[in-house]
Order: sequence, then C-alpha cells, then structure tokens
Amino acid sequence: MRLLSKRIVATPWAQKAIGFVAAEYLRFVWNTSRFVFEPADFYERVAPDLPAIVAVWHGQHFLTSFLKRPEYRVKVLISRHRDGEINAIVTERLGAGTIRGSGDHGRDFARKGGVSAFRSMLNALGEGFNIVLTADVPKVSRIAGRGIIMLARDSGRPIYPVATATSRRIALDTWDRSAVNLPFSRGAVIVGEPIRVPPEADDDAVEAARRKLETDLNALTERAYAVVDGGKGRARG
Repeated sequence: MRLLSKRIVATPWAQKAIGFVAAEYLRFVWNTSRFVFEPADFYERVAPDLPAIVAVWHGQHFLTSFLKRPEYRVKVLISRHRDGEINAIVTERLGAGTIRGSGDHGRDFARKGGVSAFRSMLNALGEGFNIVLTADVPKVSRIAGRGIIMLARDSGRPIYPVATATSRRIALDTWDRSAVNLPFSRGAVIVGEPIRVPPEADDDAVEAARRKLETDLNALTERAYAVVDGGKGRARG
C-alpha cells in the first residue's frame, strides 16, 4: 500500500493536484492570520540592496512566498527530488519562478544539480531576480552550508536572513523540524541585518560569514517564536 501511494504521488496529475491544494491552503493561512514585521520598515530598508539573497531555514519556508511584492522578481531554489516537484508547483502558483537543483555533501553536489543551479542563481541575480533558498546543509537541520555564502561572494549581493512563525502550528518530527502553519494565527516575520561577503573573501572569511548566518538565523527563529507565543520560553520550532 505504501509503495502504491508513492507511485501515485509520483504521477504528474497527483503532484499538480497536491501542489494546487497546498498553495491555496498556504494562501488561506496567510489571509486569515495577522502578521507583524520586524523591522516594520524592512521593505524600505531592503529596497536599495535589491536584488538580494533571502536565506531561510528548512521547515520555516512555507510562507516566504507571501513576502513578495508585485514589483519584485523572485526565483526559488528547489531540489530535484520528487517532493521538489510539488514544491515547485506551489512556488509557481504563488507567483515566483524556480531554479531546480540543490547543494549536497561532497561528490553528490554535481549529480544533484548543484553546479548548474549555482550558475543559474548567479545569472538570475545578474538579471535582477531576488533569490530565495534554504540555508541548511541538506538533511542537517539548522546548520548553514557554505554554498549560500559563495553565492553572495561571487554575485556581490547581500544575504538577508528571514524567519517566520505562527502561533497556531503543528510541529512535525522531521529532520528539518518543519512546522505546519495553521490559519487564524498570530504571525511574525523577522528580518535580520544583511550579511555581505566581499569578492576577495578567503576560506576563513567565508567560514566566518557562514557561522554568522547560522547564528543570525537561529536568533531570528527564537525571536519569531517568542513574538507569536507571547514571549513564553524558548522557540519550539
């Protein structure tokens, strides 16, 4: 039965149906929830830096598409995995383009489309698209990889770390600590200070930027959950 369900989900018609439902569900969550933004003027602050690289953690990326203003051009990095097909359908229905591929450990980088995806992201930034991608090392939650830092270095564009959270949610027992956002919530979108990586950055500087991104995203995540939960203890996401 499990094998049969996987085969069904792998079919194009099922993926389109699931993607449609998921996109409209997320739209419903966003439209029925009340979000606060920190800083309140972040659109004005980020405007001079566009196009930019937006970094989020896996499992907290579901509502990121709703931060896009109509005048923004955005592309999202999405893996080539089967689940990625559904994510691509959701992303495109919510108004963003997609770049397929992902980083990975060691020799799998090229096989999973990491090199071509990196080049595509560089080209897209050069054409004025903002790029959204998850900062985690694949299958390792809340540990930032070096790829996003290299993208910032080679493109000359800043990284803006972003965390989102909702007061009503279902925490899943998955590697990425995903939270299913629920409607009629208090929501928070927390945007950090830009991280800039100079073109001459060596390995030590790249590693320092990677650690800063990791630290900042974790702090923003803590802050987002504190806002929606009324400051009750540590983040549960």
